[in-house]
Amino acid sequence: MSTLVRVLAVSHVHPDEAAVGAAWPPPNTVELSFLDSFQVARGGIQRLFFYEGDDLPPFQSIVGALQSSLAAALPVFLPLAGKLAYLPESGDVVIDYSPEAVSPGVRFVEAEYSGSVDDMRRLAGDDEHQIEAFLQLVPELEVSMLPAPLLAVQVTRPRDDNVGGGGAGGAVAVGVAIHHGVADGQSVWQFIKAWAAAARGGSPAAGPGLVPPTFDRSMIRHPKVDGHQLSRTFLHKMSPALPVVTPLPMGVDMSQQRRRTFLLNAGEIESLKQRISESDAGREQLRNRLSTYVAISSLAWTSIVRAKSLDAADKVYFMVSADCRRRLRPPADEGYFGNCVTTCVAKAISGDLSAGSDDGLAGLARAAAAIQRAIREGLEVPFGNSERWLDGATATTPPVRSFTRSGSSHRYMAYETDFGWGAPSRAELATVYGDEVVMMLGAADGGVQVSVVLRRALMDAFATNFQLMVGLGF
Repeated sequence: MSTLVRVLAVSHVHPDEAAVGAAWPPPNTVELSFLDSFQVARGGIQRLFFYEGDDLPPFQSIVGALQSSLAAALPVFLPLAGKLAYLPESGDVVIDYSPEAVSPGVRFVEAEYSGSVDDMRRLAGDDEHQIEAFLQLVPELEVSMLPAPLLAVQVTRPRDDNVGGGGAGGAVAVGVAIHHGVADGQSVWQFIKAWAAAARGGSPAAGPGLVPPTFDRSMIRHPKVDGHQLSRTFLHKMSPALPVVTPLPMGVDMSQQRRRTFLLNAGEIESLKQRISESDAGREQLRNRLSTYVAISSLAWTSIVRAKSLDAADKVYFMVSADCRRRLRPPADEGYFGNCVTTCVAKAISGDLSAGSDDGLAGLARAAAAIQRAIREGLEVPFGNSERWLDGATATTPPVRSFTRSGSSHRYMAYETDFGWGAPSRAELATVYGDEVVMMLGAADGGVQVSVVLRRALMDAFATNFQLMVGLGF
């Protein structure tokens, strides 16, 4: 991988001492749930935001604002300022947010992109991802050995930085990494929203759309087995040499991978939902109202299947990560900060999703029905199959020819991430596990951003199918 980003400075941000106050009650540790433990070997969730425009402040002002607001937000999310630590006497891994663990601070990187302002703007504007650049614009987390940090930030300017000067406008990239062992997607956005609120001069703990975080893992319970023992099983089978963490196989050859982003506006989404629901197959097969998430997932899944050279009888799979906070009994707190998702796998036959002369509506309806069914069954007993997750996580080869993963959610309103200089021009999830992934984010005016990862040879055919089936509604 070529070096596109040069590190200018590395500092560390500490929680505001005055705001921490009494936030250090003993024992200063959080025991991981079995859902957290399953993610320890995955490392960081990396989010990337681009900002541009004539009104951007000077780079050092941006750095200062992000650092001071991060210091204000950390007391509310104090465990994030700590470490993921191994306790050899018990064999457990915990979040350690004792004063000693928090004292090093959160790593904050200032960097420079090798391209110009215009180059960075093109990087943010292109539908096709420049994978190498995206990965270098987000911070790394050193997670291969415990204790390991939980949070890192990187802010990157272009080489000919004009931010705030000369009326030429500018560009800047903000990258955030949070350890997957302590957070799922909803938790990541919970923190980013609070941080952005602090940057705009508000409170990171209270305000529109903000809820105080809860780190209490006691609300995460397995329906059939001892959760604490399952947590240890996950940890020690996936990383048998703790405190050395064995990274999960990525299953990705990035040289053979393409990533591309598509934007569906609100009208296209409503038309898609209506056409699927009102089709003959939709009326026959759909049991529930068709959600935006299921409609777009069915569009992406059928487009992937159509892009492949599969036999009509080949089995195809689509994995959904479903949030379970409200499905627990009793429900988890709205502000629960940690991993709280279960996997739901939709199953179908290739020919059922790709065949037909009805503009693909029958295939879309069958895909949507399969995804609805998988989510419904997966949420009947949340985490009921989690003891079998190890089989898929540790596999070195894919078990089937066509297995698509979905990630993120259109409910995550990434384009509302305003640190005081407006909405981002682009937001992306840089972390990808697998070579066949569909990710969604909420976009402006009711739209949805769909970012797709595929093997290089499949992307053009996928894009043709995806855009064709969207365009048929108009």
